[in-house]
Amino acid sequence: MNPGPWIGTTIFPEAGCWVPTRSALHPSVKVCCNRPRLDRERRTAVLSALRGHCTHSGWSLLAAHVRTNHVHAVVEANVRPEKVMNEFKSYASRELNRLENDGPDRKRWARHGSTRWLWKDEDLQQALQYVIEEQGEPMALFVAES
Repeated sequence: MNPGPWIGTTIFPEAGCWVPTRSALHPSVKVCCNRPRLDRERRTAVLSALRGHCTHSGWSLLAAHVRTNHVHAVVEANVRPEKVMNEFKSYASRELNRLENDGPDRKRWARHGSTRWLWKDEDLQQALQYVIEEQGEPMALFVAES
């Protein structure tokens, strides 16, 4: 079975924040807290880690949007989406550790996150629109060239 693109959302565990998964029928709800956790430097570092790991792994990063307290990504990969999500968390954490702004033992990510297969072109286009255009003011944003 050849996996299709997927969308994932990961969040930080502090303050009981949550971000629900967007589906084609149910719009997303805003995050429940406003205290920023990733400043501009950290968002840039996380985005760089995601892009670099996709290149290294041979995955196609179609879009990624790093927000102050969560990350959205749409990726085409030949592995299960949970593996992609876990590796994203690992590589992003390593990059954040290099900044030396936080301790290396800091718990940054929620225990899991959400992953979703996007088999139909319509679902893929909706996910891309959501990640790119429906997150509010762009922060650390990557969009692959068509």
